Formats: sequence, structure tokens, C-alpha cells
Amino acid sequence: MDLLFLCFLLISLLYSFFCLSKLILQLRGQSFYMLAYECFKPPVDTKLDTDSAARIVLRNKNLGLEEYRFLLKTIVSSGIGENTYCPRNVIEGREECPSLLDAYAEIDEIMFDTLDNLFKRTGFSPSEIDILVVNVSLFSPSPSLTSRIINRYKMREDIKSFNLAGMGCSASLVAIDVVQQLFKTHKNSIGVVVSTEDLGAHWYCGKDKMMMLSNCLFRSGGCSMLFTNKPTLKHRAILKLKHMERTQYGADDEAYNCCMQVEDDQGYSGFRLTKSLVKSAAQALTVNLQVMSPKILPVWELIRFFIASVRNSMKKREFVLFFTSFLVGNGKKKKSTLNVLGGGGGLNFKSGIEHFCVHPGGRAVIDGVGKGLKLNEYDLEPARMALHRWGNTSAGGLWYVLGYMEAKKRLKKGDRILMISLGAGFKCNNCVWEVMKDLSDANVWEDCIDSYPPNSLNNPFKEKYSWLNDECLSFVRLDFSKMVF
Repeated sequence: MDLLFLCFLLISLLYSFFCLSKLILQLRGQSFYMLAYECFKPPVDTKLDTDSAARIVLRNKNLGLEEYRFLLKTIVSSGIGENTYCPRNVIEGREECPSLLDAYAEIDEIMFDTLDNLFKRTGFSPSEIDILVVNVSLFSPSPSLTSRIINRYKMREDIKSFNLAGMGCSASLVAIDVVQQLFKTHKNSIGVVVSTEDLGAHWYCGKDKMMMLSNCLFRSGGCSMLFTNKPTLKHRAILKLKHMERTQYGADDEAYNCCMQVEDDQGYSGFRLTKSLVKSAAQALTVNLQVMSPKILPVWELIRFFIASVRNSMKKREFVLFFTSFLVGNGKKKKSTLNVLGGGGGLNFKSGIEHFCVHPGGRAVIDGVGKGLKLNEYDLEPARMALHRWGNTSAGGLWYVLGYMEAKKRLKKGDRILMISLGAGFKCNNCVWEVMKDLSDANVWEDCIDSYPPNSLNNPFKEKYSWLNDECLSFVRLDFSKMVF
């Protein structure tokens, strides 16, 4: 009983300290508001339906029958639909020899289209921007991409600009954290973040199955966002950042190697995704949420979790040590699993969060996060639909998920949104937003939101190209390059 009393006392003291710290930060005026965001909608002529995907796959002369079967199975089970978009040089059959101009054209279209719409929609002038952060993992030219934007829009000479490369699918929240830190010393400022990816120049043309996965999952997309810490613009804000937590799990060799840009044995470069990706994502997410949970969940939920866990624990002393480290937030218990947070008598994140914005990296990742946090299909629907409609658009993917929530009119004033992003490194970057007003803009989903969710997420690739699974083909060598679709 003495031990239990001490733990309750510790919880009360830590929670009081947290509330006091939160109040002090608010009094210092370190508020962080999102004013608007604009997702990229690629042109119709770059749409990648089943037939287009088949043409791209089957013209790769390096593949054999087993590789075609692998791709068939992967595409069918990916959760990606008929209306995603692909880089223009890939659509036009130039994926084996992309030029620098192809890379610039792909990036320029995404950056400038979203920025033009953002400035037009909000009424802000490019000359009013104080901070500019651009993240593109696979493309880092010289001059930098921020310089390219500054030159086009003739921005001020004193603008603070930053380029983030190699940060993976979670780079968007890394960029937002950069702006947040700068806002602490730059009062009354306005910042812009541009999140996208360059796919066309990094399309994999070899036959390594672990590297072929990226071609099946990644699609064109991106987003530009506008932020401020000006109190006078609070009435225009749509979201307020409540908490940000970043976890770098790269010290673990398995996690570090599960998502990596490499060359295969034939010299073809691409992005390798290993089977340990989901496991590494779960471990990184667990460490992140161990630190974040005491800061975003009500104290009664933490007490309930503690009591339930003590009752179920066979080694109470070990658990108390774990729980203490969990509250302090040092994240040292790396071997914990998501079951500690979501399974059995685990934490109920819905006690402090209304909406879950999960990175649409793939069906396995979405399923894993959902299972770990005990989320239902309603909670996971935005991520599944974003994956189906847009594919994995890398760092820009979170904003298509958020756009779905807004288009479905789910976001009401006072609601809290947990954004969960996972990326190469291995990194897990999460944050919590508070909705500042009822949101209902159809945004980039405008032309299709009424048809979502569809009755079925099945991909027609399996029916149209089921002949790839015909066993008799095992004894025949086919020249796929001569087939017409």
C-alpha cells in the first residue's frame, strides 16, 4: 500500500508540474497556429490506373514470371485504388533514363501549384513570409529548393530558409518542428512549409522484390502549409499545435536498415523496404507514445492504466520502475510493444484524442497502428481512403488524411487530432492539434468525397491479369515486351 500511495503521489506531482509548465508556455505567447494548407492534385494525364500500372510493370525486361507474380500480389493487396498519380517521365516510359529537367519539372509543379493556391486562398503575399522550410527526401539540388521558391516569388532578403533532405515520410512534422522552434525567438512571424517528394528520378528498374515494393506504394503528391505565432491572426487559424514529440530510432541496426536507398546487384538504385519495417515502426511508435502520453491524456486515464497494469503484473516492482520511466519520459524501455499502450488493459488514447491522422504508408502500417492503439474502422477510415485515392505520397501523405477528415465534416471546434508519422531513419514524429473552428472545406477531395468510402477496396488488377497466376506459365518463357495493352 505504501508503494501504491507513493506512485499516486508521484503521478499527482508530475501532472501538476506539467500543468504549470503548460501555463507558463502559454503566458509566454509561444502559440503555434496553422492558417491553411493546400494539397497537390496532379493533372489527369498522369493518372495511374490498372492498365497504366500494367504497362509500366510489363515493360521492365529485367523481370521474370516470379517477379510479375510478386507485383500482382503486391498491387492487389496494397490498398491503392485506380485514381492515384505517377511522375510524368514514368508515364511516358522514360523511367530508366530520367533527366535533371524531369526532376525539376516534377518538383516545380508540386511546389508552385500548392504555393500559388495557398497565397491566393489566404490573401498573404510572398513578401510577408518570414520563415520557409522545404522537405524533399530524394532530391537536393544546388541552388536549393528554398532558393528556387524565393527566386520565383521574389521573397525578402531576410527570410529564414531551410532545406530538409533524407528525412523520409515523417519529414513534414520535422519541418513543422523547425518552424515551431524558430517561432520561440521570432515573434509575430509567418512561416511556410512545403512537403513533397521526387519519385520520377528514383523509379526502381531492377528485380529485387524488396526494392520493387516502393514502385507499388509511392505516388505523386505534396502539400504547402501556412503557420503563424501572431496573436492577432488567431481568429483566422484552423488548427493550434498542442504538443510535438520526435523520436529517432536509428541506433537500432534493424530499424535503421528497414527503409533505405541503395543499389541492387545489377547497379539499379531504388528504395529498399524490408520485412522488419512494421516491427520497427511499432517499436519507434511505442517509444514516442511513452513520452507523449502523460502530456496529452487526462490524469484519470493514467491512473486507471496504472491500477490495471499493477493488477495484471506478476512483477510489480519491475512494472513500477517501467511506469516511472514512462511518466518521466526518458524513453529507455525500447523493448516494450504497442500492447503496453493499446492492448489488454493498456492506455485508451480516445480519452484524450478525438481523431487519429495516421500516415498512409501502406495497409500493413495502418493495420499495425490501428491494432496497437485499439482504433476502430471509423478511426482508420481517413488513412485507408487517403491511401486508396492518392497512394503513399511520402511526407505529404498526412495532409491528404487531414483533408479527408475536413471534407467529411468530422472536425469540430475543440477536437484534438493525433498525427502519427513514420519514416526512414527510423523516425517516428507525432503531434497533437486542437481544432480552432468547425472545418468543412472539401479541398482536394472535392470531386470524389461523395464516393468515399467505396463499397470495396479491391483492386481490379487481379481479375484483369489473373493469367499471371496460371501455373502452366511456369513452363513457358514469355516475351512481355511485345504484348500490347
